[in-house]
Amino acid sequence: MIVLGVILLVLGLLFSISILWTIGVVLVVIGVILWILGAVGHSVGGRRHYW
Repeated sequence: MIVLGVILLVLGLLFSISILWTIGVVLVVIGVILWILGAVGHSVGGRRHYW
């Protein structure tokens, strides 16, 4: 999810498409939150680890 967000961020910046940039930011933030929750041991979506 983080990688997809970064790809959308780059594409949004290169092609000046603000919706891609916005979706990219949202995906990166959600991906980082899920990654942190999984790293500290909280179950995320019924899974013990998120990667």
